Amino acid sequence: MLPDSVVVAVTDTGEGITPENIEKLFNKFTQFASSARDSEHKGTGLGLVIVKGIVEAHDGVVRVGSKLKSGSTFYFTIPL
Repeated sequence: MLPDSVVVAVTDTGEGITPENIEKLFNKFTQFASSARDSEHKGTGLGLVIVKGIVEAHDGVVRVGSKLKSGSTFYFTIPL
């Protein structure tokens, strides 16, 4: 953790993300197949790219931790 910073964590209890897919999460337009997601409700694959860009513009860091069949936690840290 950065000194004098704020950390925000967002956790879900979904199906988790494979290590191979975690490496690709912050690539533009990347989408992954999901048994939980209906084919009519796809995203653009830009959300995490935008988040990372905003956080890094403020000298922050974005991280993700995930366990298959247990969910994922996305963290971002921004200095105060």
